[in-house]
Amino acid sequence: MPAPAYVRTTFQRGAYPAPARPTDWRTHAACAGLPDEAVFARRPEPALPALRACAVCSVRRRCLETVAPAESLFDGVSGGRLWRNGREVRIPADLAPERGLAVDYPDQP
Repeated sequence: MPAPAYVRTTFQRGAYPAPARPTDWRTHAACAGLPDEAVFARRPEPALPALRACAVCSVRRRCLETVAPAESLFDGVSGGRLWRNGREVRIPADLAPERGLAVDYPDQP
């Protein structure tokens, strides 16, 4: 006696869509594709690519709130600012104008 058709049916890979996952805010960050050496730099010059990305980033505020650099003693770029041991590092004036960065950071992202 042959098996019923529903038993013989095989499922192909990709036949069903993957379950929806909430999008993580980090996927929208302008620095998402940058190397760790730029994002987690401790000095201004290596951090310039990440700082330039922050200037046009749509999730700067969320980044700053999540990382909480002052509370976590963070080293690197977060919310458009460079941090070392949880303290903001000012970008030297000689680097800022030629790189298109503002010396004084705005309070609002």
